[in-house]
Amino acid sequence: MIIGLDVGGTHTDVVLFGQEGLIKEIKVPTDPADLFQSILHSLDEITSGVRFAEIRRVVLSTTLATNAIVQGQIPPVGMIVSAGPGLDPELFRTNPHYFTVSGAIDHRGREIRPLVENEIRGIAEVLKKEEIRHVGVVGKFSVRNPAHEVTIQNLLAGSFERIFTGHRIAGQLNFNRRIATAYLNTATYPIHRTFFQAVNRSLTEKGLNVPIYILKADGGTMSLESSMEFPGQTILSGPAASVIGSVAFAPADADTLVMDIGGTTTDIAVIRNRVPQLHPFGARIGGHRTLIRSLETRSIGIGGDSVVRIEGGNIRVGPERISAALAYGGTHPTPTDALFVLGKMNGGDRHKSLQGYQALAAGSGTDPEELARQVFEHACRGILAEANSLVDRINSRPVYTLQEIQEGNRIRPAHLLVMGGPASYFAEQIGKMVDFTVQVVPRCQVANAIGAALARTTCEVTLFADTEIGTVLAPEEDFEQKVGKGYTDQDALRTAAELLKKKARQMGAVMPELEIEVLERQQFNMVRGFVTTGKNIRVRVQVKPGLIMDCETVAARLAN
Repeated sequence: MIIGLDVGGTHTDVVLFGQEGLIKEIKVPTDPADLFQSILHSLDEITSGVRFAEIRRVVLSTTLATNAIVQGQIPPVGMIVSAGPGLDPELFRTNPHYFTVSGAIDHRGREIRPLVENEIRGIAEVLKKEEIRHVGVVGKFSVRNPAHEVTIQNLLAGSFERIFTGHRIAGQLNFNRRIATAYLNTATYPIHRTFFQAVNRSLTEKGLNVPIYILKADGGTMSLESSMEFPGQTILSGPAASVIGSVAFAPADADTLVMDIGGTTTDIAVIRNRVPQLHPFGARIGGHRTLIRSLETRSIGIGGDSVVRIEGGNIRVGPERISAALAYGGTHPTPTDALFVLGKMNGGDRHKSLQGYQALAAGSGTDPEELARQVFEHACRGILAEANSLVDRINSRPVYTLQEIQEGNRIRPAHLLVMGGPASYFAEQIGKMVDFTVQVVPRCQVANAIGAALARTTCEVTLFADTEIGTVLAPEEDFEQKVGKGYTDQDALRTAAELLKKKARQMGAVMPELEIEVLERQQFNMVRGFVTTGKNIRVRVQVKPGLIMDCETVAARLAN
């Protein structure tokens, strides 16, 4: 049996999944100030009457880090950035305690300007006086040669609780994105550490001694222990969980839109042939463009509890959520209240919903029921417009490789999967507005927790070879090797695949579940004086996101 646990800002959803399917599901309030008790209570509820020996693993997803970034509640950290040829790194400043230092390495990994060690020691003293405990270190071409980052890390050692280096966090060449990635990784570390400690303490208290995994932004899992090295990868794990929770119900040969409609937001994603689509560069989080590997998603401020207003005679839904619906004791009318007014929902106080819509309709010449209908249709159209915008954004990207041309990169949705508390109501209305199939995901209210429970371990390796210099590097994996001029891109793929398998094992993967995919394969000759002197080779491979069991089995077990 597997426990899937999705820790949200408002509720924690937990499922127990076994050979026979979904055995139990619960929803409990989340107390961010006391995660230990929230998680312990969840585990108490879900394991009641269950033999611990039968539990194989626990998988968690969380929105805590994402919420902290969006709400501007991340702690202060230090950033030390070493430049190189090109733009001034001051243009990429991420936070107040941001320092640029002397020293530079060029695009082939050669030192062109040494570090000044006293400069770095002076910055360390400033950061200590400011009581900064966590520091990120980034060099412009550290993925070609991490020596400067390692030197700075060694100079800071012993003075700070945790130091994160850019070359271990992201292996791709993109200076400003790597700075942002290192910053968010460093800033979310104390938040994630609190979560990590609460989980470990809760499981110890319960006497559960099983492997623990956490869901990443790319829809895959990593061991909870390894997540302490890369806490930034857990950002956006909440939306990723909902996508993975819907994969089993997507057609095997079509493009599918996924909509997770919550109280505050709606998360939209795309699945192609049962494979969630990854962002080609990295997630954009809190205004920061990063290299954090993530699913292609879009979150919008339209949900069941979004505030409804009439402004200049026009309906406005969201993006704010001030309270629950009026029907549940809230203070402002919402789309959920519209459903109560229309008689589609029950279990709350319809009279209060009706009063709210009477007040909105006053002076407009529209009765409350008609206004409620218009509001709900407006919310559905808003969600659909954003879904179409996401598809257009994907389809408008340039095609760079022959592989992309051959496979075709245009998304043409033919199916829509809807989940979340009000999923059935939205699915019915949206189904009238589109010309393709609309389906509510089974167990839609706990699909996030199911997605977490069934996600496979994923990871990525980027490898770069320069046969003129005679080196092959994967700094993110702490790998460097000497090679001869006969080293080819095929050799690079074999090396990358072995590194990927090793990395996946370290992150907790069960080897039979690995499905390796080549994301990038490039080889360029270097010519000097009309003679080929070597090759530049770059390959990128990944374990594809997906489920730990086949989709048909999952669908059958959840449909019961």
